Amino acid sequence: MPRQAPNSGKKMGRPARLFASCSLLLASLFAYSASVQLDDPDWYLWLPLYACASVVNLVRATFKSKTISRRIAKFAFCLGVSLLLKVVMEAYLHGLAGFWSLDLRKRVVREKMGSFFVVISMFLQLEALSIQKKDPLPADKMVVPTHVDFGMAILVAVSCVLSFVFFVFVKEDMEL
Repeated sequence: MPRQAPNSGKKMGRPARLFASCSLLLASLFAYSASVQLDDPDWYLWLPLYACASVVNLVRATFKSKTISRRIAKFAFCLGVSLLLKVVMEAYLHGLAGFWSLDLRKRVVREKMGSFFVVISMFLQLEALSIQKKDPLPADKMVVPTHVDFGMAILVAVSCVLSFVFFVFVKEDMEL
């Protein structure tokens, strides 16, 4: 049965199995994304972004170290927002792709989607951490808000579908 988070008025969901599963899947996706950045000319921007996002999701999937994951999540969130703005500005100024473009053949679109996924993931992780800060529970009894559970599930579904589309239909026609 859902319960209320203290002082928030938000309904809490079931125990955080969905959240943990989604965090583990996103950790894997971000770890893979970090590993393929090594051949990029601007790897020093994207490797830390994906590595931090992977670490936060992996740590949160196992319900360990709220303090460390909060700091890394805040850093990854800020870096993700900065890189998202950089890519959007670059695409606009050079006429490379529209803001709503999903043409995964273009580098700026792939970078935009990756940074967007990190920003959303870190936002949801920070949201879960803020609720847990008000309502500390042992790791095995942790619950997260329903909107965070569903947000993580939607993020995993969208990122997996786009990754599948990229690897099956687009990878051969990539533009750098």
